[in-house]
Amino acid sequence: MANQNNQQNNNQENKNGNFFNDNPLLSFALFSIIIIMVFKGFVGESGDMSTMFNKQNSPVQQVKYSEIKKLINDGKITSVKLRPRYIEAISDDSGVKMRYSAENIPALDRELVPLMESKGVTYEGVMGGGFLAEIISTLLPFLILIAIWLFVVKRMSKGMGGGILGVGKADKMINSEKPDTKFDDVAGVDEAKFEVKEIVDFLKYPERYIELGAKIPKGVLLVGPPGTGKTLLAKAVAGEASVPFFSVSGSGFMEMFVGVGASRVRDLFAQAKQEAPSIIFIDEIDAIGKSRASGGQMGGHDEKEQTLNQLLAEMDGFGTDTPVIVLAATNRPEILDAALLRAGRFDRQVLVDKPDFDGRLAILKVHSKDVKLSSKVDLTIVAKQTAGLAGADLANIINEAALLAGRFNKKEIDQSDLLESIERSFVGLEKKNRKISEFEKRIVSYHESGHALMAEITKGATRVTKVSIIPRGLGALGYTLHLPDDEDRFLKQKHELMAEIDVLLGGRAAEEIFIGEISTGAGNDLDRATAILKDMITVYGMTDVAGLMVLSRSQNSFLGGGAVSTDYSEKMAEDMDNYIRSTLNERYTFVKKTLNEYHQAIENMTAVLLDVEVIEGKKVRSIIAEYEEENNLESRLAHGDKIAKAEAFAKEQSEKNSQDS
Repeated sequence: MANQNNQQNNNQENKNGNFFNDNPLLSFALFSIIIIMVFKGFVGESGDMSTMFNKQNSPVQQVKYSEIKKLINDGKITSVKLRPRYIEAISDDSGVKMRYSAENIPALDRELVPLMESKGVTYEGVMGGGFLAEIISTLLPFLILIAIWLFVVKRMSKGMGGGILGVGKADKMINSEKPDTKFDDVAGVDEAKFEVKEIVDFLKYPERYIELGAKIPKGVLLVGPPGTGKTLLAKAVAGEASVPFFSVSGSGFMEMFVGVGASRVRDLFAQAKQEAPSIIFIDEIDAIGKSRASGGQMGGHDEKEQTLNQLLAEMDGFGTDTPVIVLAATNRPEILDAALLRAGRFDRQVLVDKPDFDGRLAILKVHSKDVKLSSKVDLTIVAKQTAGLAGADLANIINEAALLAGRFNKKEIDQSDLLESIERSFVGLEKKNRKISEFEKRIVSYHESGHALMAEITKGATRVTKVSIIPRGLGALGYTLHLPDDEDRFLKQKHELMAEIDVLLGGRAAEEIFIGEISTGAGNDLDRATAILKDMITVYGMTDVAGLMVLSRSQNSFLGGGAVSTDYSEKMAEDMDNYIRSTLNERYTFVKKTLNEYHQAIENMTAVLLDVEVIEGKKVRSIIAEYEEENNLESRLAHGDKIAKAEAFAKEQSEKNSQDS
């Protein structure tokens, strides 16, 4: 109940706070009344401007005209000013000046002047300014008011993209240009470039398509993860076509005033039509294009809905003779309104995905043009070890490598700088100054050695690139880096997921075997292992717990998010818990048995780690191979399985070809 009352109070405060914003004319009228009342207080009922200044010198006492004549007759007045509508008398009694004022004086009093002369009173007539003075006296308050109002409007317009009087204009939020970006500047998204090339052709030669009766897509929606080059691709389309490019952020349409967003949309499209052929680019369109069926209170999204409705209406207004293309970018296509995605508006959706190996290599070459690379640098190694990174991430890796080289006063960027920048991207910055005890170093060394050994001898696991006990990032006291060094992988088989679980459990198992007690360092490993098993049950259908039933529906989002619905019974949840617990125990027992078999290999690897702190994947594999050779063990190195499989396949194909011949 208290929360409800607080919410009502907040709503009331917001309502009161927005009253004057939503009613600018009424606020102007109230402001005018206050200024006029204050002005009247200064001027007085006479309306003469001099009163406003004279009142500041000495107090003025309002009296009747007859009293002023009596004061003159008694010799208490030293000077008199005769004005058109009132008289002002000044006395200097014992050095104290007093002012007396009387209004509504008789039009003709022949006795006043002789009386003042007989008493030695100095007097003068002060005439008004006539008609012009009356006009100035009347209009001056309003002129002051207008000046103050214009000052306030000018100050507010700096933060509102046009101010109160021009709040609906889109000039301040639109970036209008003719980009010089070309398709050659966009690498790693060849499929996306191919899809938008016909738009360039249409903008260059619209009559060719119009004569054929073809209708070019009115809108193209670029969807993909952050940093993949959606904005760059849109600029390249405009640059190739040499047409005006109107770019605006989706959030730029929103404002505190209802109706402003719709007005800005109209203004944006009007400008684009005047400059046609042209391109409108709306970045982060999900800011205004969110589905109207997503719920919420009635009337709570009036401004967003009006802006979206205006955008839909403007896109419907394009005809085949209007060469204006609307490009939009988003990394959340699943939340867009269905009316935006229907045919006739955003006719085409182009996926701008993370690049594959060839795409990464091309992107690295583009971004390395402006930096000094050593002739010994091999960008293919960098491309292999950066699977899953977007174009912006790869650009940052090149820049980080340049910064590292500059820090050590190098003349060129070498391979070590690039590899270090990759580690920074995946793991974080090194923290060599973080002081950890020798005992904790031993724990971390055994932990990481357990991960590394299981990764190398388990079939389906990713090979080790580097093992380090130097702290990195926010909380990692050590890490085992697994970077794929072969072709890109888009699918994982069941045995590969189980291999990943074994590798994750290797750190905790090594602590238990070689230290005799477990630590908190395996918390994240256990969390990831549990999540893999849960996905195998609820999403992938890889177990007998739920069979082929999908118990968690995944949200297709480039920003992650995972499962959004978990519809299953308590009995199913209990079965899942039992399966996950038993499987983890089973795999943990297997991992401990394996580590015991390779007991001395773990000791050797830990000794090297404690000595040099960082060892490469090759060194890890050589330690394991030496141990297997010394103990006459069959090699179980993961890459050995792959080589044996490849050799067996090649032998099989050779025998088959010989039989056919």
